[in-house]
Amino acid sequence: MKAIYLDCFAGISGNMLLGAFLQAGLPEAHLVGELKKVLPPDEFSVEVTDVSKNGVRAKYVRVLVHGEPAEFHAAVPTPHEHCHEHHHDHDHNHDHEHAHCPHHAEHHHEHHHAHRTMAIIREMIDKSSLGENVKEKSIAIFERLAEAEGKVHGLPADEVHFHEVGATDSIADIVGTAIALDYFGVEKIFVSKINTGSGFIECAHGTMMVPAPATAELLQGFPFYHAADEKEMTTPTGAAVIRALAEFAENLPGDFQPEKIAYGAGTWDLSIPNVLRMYLGEYQGREARRLYILETNIDDMNPQDYGYVYEKVLEAGALDVWATPIFMKKNRPAVTLSVLVGEAEKDACADLLFRETTSIGLRVVPVGERLEAARRTAMVATPYGEVSCKISAYKGHIVSLSAEYEDCRRLAREKNVPLKQVREDALAELRRRLGE
Repeated sequence: MKAIYLDCFAGISGNMLLGAFLQAGLPEAHLVGELKKVLPPDEFSVEVTDVSKNGVRAKYVRVLVHGEPAEFHAAVPTPHEHCHEHHHDHDHNHDHEHAHCPHHAEHHHEHHHAHRTMAIIREMIDKSSLGENVKEKSIAIFERLAEAEGKVHGLPADEVHFHEVGATDSIADIVGTAIALDYFGVEKIFVSKINTGSGFIECAHGTMMVPAPATAELLQGFPFYHAADEKEMTTPTGAAVIRALAEFAENLPGDFQPEKIAYGAGTWDLSIPNVLRMYLGEYQGREARRLYILETNIDDMNPQDYGYVYEKVLEAGALDVWATPIFMKKNRPAVTLSVLVGEAEKDACADLLFRETTSIGLRVVPVGERLEAARRTAMVATPYGEVSCKISAYKGHIVSLSAEYEDCRRLAREKNVPLKQVREDALAELRRRLGE
């Protein structure tokens, strides 16, 4: 499967990611064309230049914003005193860094952007003609960001109002990253230890520590450190990409075979090369990270609550969750609840189990090895509409084909046809395209 390894010795931000993808071969015209599916063409432009950072050639990306995004302005709530904005993005790694901080020396242009809630951002992406993979990844990154900001400010994620992160340039960074991952067919993202930078930054809330609170929240479970210059090197946007899509690997995984190395540049000139190094290549499919099964026996919980617990642990990053009927002492019926997690998600999922179930103890069982098939998705046309299908392969051979249940269910309802007919037609078209 296609994979990337992100070497974050100088941190990570959205435009550094875009720069690395462009140097790796992402066509600028493709990036801009896809972004125009979610952002009005007259609202932005993308400027790409070749730069040198301490002798390292890199691509530097600058998203230029042209006035107010009028298409969504009328739908945006009026900001008020409880409207917590995102005040920490666009570090040295973005040319208009800290545009939300009026005292920042590198404020290159005025932002006239309305506040946008997570619901508005989700609607923009959902209603666009972007591919389903791009939509899914873009929304996942924004949702992680909203959760972190909500926790920092004491608000539900859906009530967090974004300003800078909801603004045009940051939507371009996040959706652009998803576009690039889809273009290269990347199915696995590994990330090194992350240099967050250090010191303090001046923002609308006043003096803020580095890493910013949202960044620190997002990087929980990932090893990070600070070195070199006292600057903000990792932004919440970069941290959200890591939190939503990546897993930690201290070095290049043994089964990873790099084909290209590319560099995305930040703005400032630092004592170290201000670049994100990205390795693009093939990963052979064996699970590299440490996995655990969190397990507990429960005999006194309302059965209706299990579905809710499933949803919560999966949202927290669990790979799988299942329940097994058992009999405990005195022949009492009970359930063993099991959750498969990576090391980064272990603590969060354990907290959830204690909080959301009646359990008073968990077993933590290390998983010796997990073999994983490579997976990619494809949209196929049926007489009823498009269906997203999954193709799974192991050691170069296709082992499974499946049609997305939600797509099939929706089309079956809309067209009043049997669900199994939609599924069968989708798989038949997929097999035809694969030459089977």
